[in-house]
Amino acid sequence: MSLRTIKPNIYFLGSQDWDRILFDELITIPRGTSYNSYFILGSSKNALIDTVDPSKTHELISKLKNINVKVDYIIVNHAEQDHSGSLPEIIELYPEAVIVTNERCKELLKNLLFIPEENFLTVSDGESLSLGDKTLQFLFTPWVHWPETMVSYLKEDKILFSCDFFGSHLAESQLFIEDTKTIYSPLKRYYAEIMMPFRKVIVGNINKISKLDIDIIAPSHGPLHKNVEYIIGLYKEWISDRTKPEVILPYVSMHGSTRVMVDHLIESLMNRNMVVKPFNLTNTEIGDIAETLVDASTLIIATPTVLTGPHPLAVYVTYLTNILKPKIKYLSIIGSYGWGGRTVEHLENMLSNLNVEIIEPVLVKGQPRDEDLEKIEKLADKIVLLNKSINMVSK
Repeated sequence: MSLRTIKPNIYFLGSQDWDRILFDELITIPRGTSYNSYFILGSSKNALIDTVDPSKTHELISKLKNINVKVDYIIVNHAEQDHSGSLPEIIELYPEAVIVTNERCKELLKNLLFIPEENFLTVSDGESLSLGDKTLQFLFTPWVHWPETMVSYLKEDKILFSCDFFGSHLAESQLFIEDTKTIYSPLKRYYAEIMMPFRKVIVGNINKISKLDIDIIAPSHGPLHKNVEYIIGLYKEWISDRTKPEVILPYVSMHGSTRVMVDHLIESLMNRNMVVKPFNLTNTEIGDIAETLVDASTLIIATPTVLTGPHPLAVYVTYLTNILKPKIKYLSIIGSYGWGGRTVEHLENMLSNLNVEIIEPVLVKGQPRDEDLEKIEKLADKIVLLNKSINMVSK
């Protein structure tokens, strides 16, 4: 078996998971994913950077046996099992190997995988480990996206092993990103679903790694980055407070009344040259909505009233929006009801994580009448007015 070489004596030992369509039983990954593991052959010591998902352990073991060298260190940047799940089998195969990680990660690994205390060497933020002719430096990047995450920087070769930072759920035959246009959406979707809740924290971590001289970013999911400025630039834009004047419109309609309002709002916004992106919640992947929320300014949730509250699909998208914490600035709710309810109150109470201006909701009884559609027109006017200066806002 031939191994894929990143730089001399630095190998890619990861696995492609072409068929996986659901991650963490929560997010859809329509283009699969990869579990990236790396091996560094030093002049005096060797290091394995992360392992793979347990489902691919056999592949990692096969590649390690093909190298046929000693594993002195196993660097664990993150305890989540898609990175660490192969550890029990690997340390059984290489019992002399020392697991190198930080104190918080060690405690998680002991609880998640029952790895004994004596297997660990803990490092502090900024500490280095010599492999002879190569040096690894460990930089703590907490909450990207767990509290214990860190990155490993190979000084001599200028490679940043960034763990989940700068990753993408994408199974890909090419080792490096060749076309930034094809990778943009997977990168943005990955950021939206995994990194966006920690947007404010990432600012400090971006500043921390920006001080490094980096030739290659090697994440734990997806292809590797040679265009370092491109990916860091994307993250700097996404974590900024700048938004685009766009309206995201997730909706569901049971008997057509809410749909009439949605169609009228879409047409009204289009007639005012406003970008609007509607999503029918009965057939939309939540990841598509999350991706558009990364930099949109406005969210309008459209729902009928079910008994006394919003439709469950509207509840779901509202809950996820709240935990993803996008930087939207304006929010409103439209919909219909039969005899009453507390739809607006329920949804507004679910959005406590968002710092948004609430535009007056439009709820109508039964089928919308002409005067109700006039309220939709006024809502469109208000949205356009609020978004007029959105491109000039920079914090």
